[in-house]
Amino acid sequence: MTISEKVAYLKGLAEGLNLDTEKSKEGKLISVMIGILEEIGLSIEDLEENSLALGEEIDVLSDDLADVESIVYEDEDEDEDEEDYDDDWFEVECPTCEEPLVIDDEALAEGFIQCPNCGTKYSLDLSDDTVEADEDE
Repeated sequence: MTISEKVAYLKGLAEGLNLDTEKSKEGKLISVMIGILEEIGLSIEDLEENSLALGEEIDVLSDDLADVESIVYEDEDEDEDEEDYDDDWFEVECPTCEEPLVIDDEALAEGFIQCPNCGTKYSLDLSDDTVEADEDE
């Protein structure tokens, strides 16, 4: 039962009591209160309708925004993927303990890398444009 229906029921009960709304103070009070309740009920129903309409509009805007974001950020995602391949480092496994070793520009400049797990040092052989890790003896 909606608020308007409840107020209409209350108004029917008051009319069924045959209250004198012109001479009786109590009748006037009840009549005014019921009138105020009717206005409040109608206002609440209007607010509920407006909130539902706004919710639907927000859903449409949200869907549109998702479409725009997918178009705009799609290019950035592709750029990030390309940047991953442009990084100046790579990983190899330590032959001794299989810990990942990061070989970057600094390690290449030094000519060796030390395993952080087992402490074994390896020299970097750059012959034939390949990088190989040879254990120092």
